[in-house]
Amino acid sequence: MNRFGIKHIAQLIIFVALQILLMDNLVLFSTGFCFVYIAFLLFLPIEMNRILLLFLGFTAGFAVDVFYDTMGIHAAATVLLAYLRPLVLNLLTPRDGYDTNDSVNLHVMGWRWFLAYALILILTHHAAVFFLETISLQEAWYTGIKTLFSAFFTGVVMIILQLLFFSVKRANR
Repeated sequence: MNRFGIKHIAQLIIFVALQILLMDNLVLFSTGFCFVYIAFLLFLPIEMNRILLLFLGFTAGFAVDVFYDTMGIHAAATVLLAYLRPLVLNLLTPRDGYDTNDSVNLHVMGWRWFLAYALILILTHHAAVFFLETISLQEAWYTGIKTLFSAFFTGVVMIILQLLFFSVKRANR
């Protein structure tokens, strides 16, 4: 296995472990949940094989489902996120295009691009998780509020992760 594969498998394990061990107990006002494990999918290189991306999305979601006992809800939502990711990247393509080795990085892409990219995908993932969880539109307003608070919470955590672990030096290489 090449260095690329080992690095991303380690990231998958770290993000899922962080989700299961830390974020499971971190809830804001009973409505704001942080699903940090999806950062693994959002931070992957831009030019990634779509089949591999879908497989990694399923793997991450399934691992969370096993520990949360949610019967495939996270797997379905992460596969949806992995499916929509290339479409959102095409939608947000800069005028000059992407470099072949680019990965999603706040320092390289800029704040506006990163916030648009992350917000679209995080909201989609969270809406899928919470609407699949309730399977009812009777409490759609509460589910919508839960989706918005959770997306905000997850987005803030992802920005902090980008600022802490994706340095400007690495962005300029």
